[in-house]
Amino acid sequence: MSGERHEEFREYVLTRGPALLRVAHQLTGHPADAEDLLQTALASTFHAWNRIHDRSALDGYVRRAMVNINISWWRRRKIDEYPAEELPDVPTDDADLALSEQLDQALNRLPTRMRAAIVLRYYEDLTEQEIAKRLGISVGTVKSTVSRAMAKLRGHLEIGNPPPT
Repeated sequence: MSGERHEEFREYVLTRGPALLRVAHQLTGHPADAEDLLQTALASTFHAWNRIHDRSALDGYVRRAMVNINISWWRRRKIDEYPAEELPDVPTDDADLALSEQLDQALNRLPTRMRAAIVLRYYEDLTEQEIAKRLGISVGTVKSTVSRAMAKLRGHLEIGNPPPT
């Protein structure tokens, strides 16, 4: 590929990459798989670059490549993966179980607003703005509440630090 065509492909990827990544994410439903899918489709497009004369059709070419590649991957996975009647028991480490119980106890000792902010932030993965809206408080209050709650949790979970009575 000539330097001019290489630069043209590079420019295309830079300008259209984010939009194509969104399409890939819609196809796969998983960010890492979407990145792999787009990368594979762009590699295919790069190899066919000299044969694609209508540059206005590039997005369609890449999208079609992503659909075909995704179907191929799906078929391959379908052969390798078999559903089970029952989920297997997953062995748990006693230390992990103990830590999980300690965390539950520490969370239950937090005041209601702090507990709600921690659960929404770290269990529900909401942004500070979403938490503020849901709890009816300001974003600054969310930040300070989460910070104070995390400090309390760290204090409760220190080794050798018995829970308050």
